[in-house]
Amino acid sequence: MKLTNEFLQERLNGQFEHLLLDEIAKTGQYKRVSAGSYLIRPGEYIRSVPIILHGSVKIMRPDKEGREALLYYLGGMDACAMSLTCCLGSKQSEITAVVEEDTELIAIPVDKVDEWMCRFSTWKQFVFQTYQKRFDNLLATVDEVIFQKLDERLLAYLHKKAQSCGCRVLSITHEEIAQDLATSREVISRLLKQLERNGVLKLMRNKIEMLS
Repeated sequence: MKLTNEFLQERLNGQFEHLLLDEIAKTGQYKRVSAGSYLIRPGEYIRSVPIILHGSVKIMRPDKEGREALLYYLGGMDACAMSLTCCLGSKQSEITAVVEEDTELIAIPVDKVDEWMCRFSTWKQFVFQTYQKRFDNLLATVDEVIFQKLDERLLAYLHKKAQSCGCRVLSITHEEIAQDLATSREVISRLLKQLERNGVLKLMRNKIEMLS
C-alpha cells in the first residue's frame, strides 16, 4: 500500500507536521504483520524503526542461556526505544521483538531517524517521549521485581497485557507467562488457580479471561 499524507494525518493522530508527513510518505513503508512474526532478533542489525499503528508487539531481552524476560509492550502510536538506540549507534540488536496480535505499522528507514531529529521538532519530541515512556516502563518493571511478590507481578503482567491488546480474553499459555516472568510453569499454574479461586480471572484452554 502506498502511503499518502492524508492517510498518515489520520492514522498518526495529527502528531507530525505536514512536511514530516510528506517525508514519511516518501520513505516509510506500511506493513501488516501477522501474530507470531518476529520484527527483530538478537544479533541482527536494525534496518528500520517501526511505528505501531494498531496491534501489539512484545519486546524481550535474552540472557546468555537463551532465556528471555519481558521488557515492555508496544501498542498504538508506540515506537521501540531499544530500536532507536541501536540504529543511532549502528549496533546489533540486543532484544527480541515478536508480534503478539496482527499488527499494522510504518517502518521508518534508520538513516532518517537522526536526520529528522535535526529537521523536525515534532519528530524530536516523539523520540524523546518514546524514550521517556520506555524508561518509565523499565522503572515499573524494576519496582515489580524488587518490591512485589510473584503473585502481584503476575497480576500486573496480566493487566498490562490486557491493556496492550484492549481485550479481556488473553490467548496465552502458562509456559509463555512463566518465560516472560522468568519462573517455572508449575509456579505460574498454581498462582493462576489461586487467582481464579479469588474470582479475579477465569482459566480456559490456552486462554485467560480477566474478570476484574
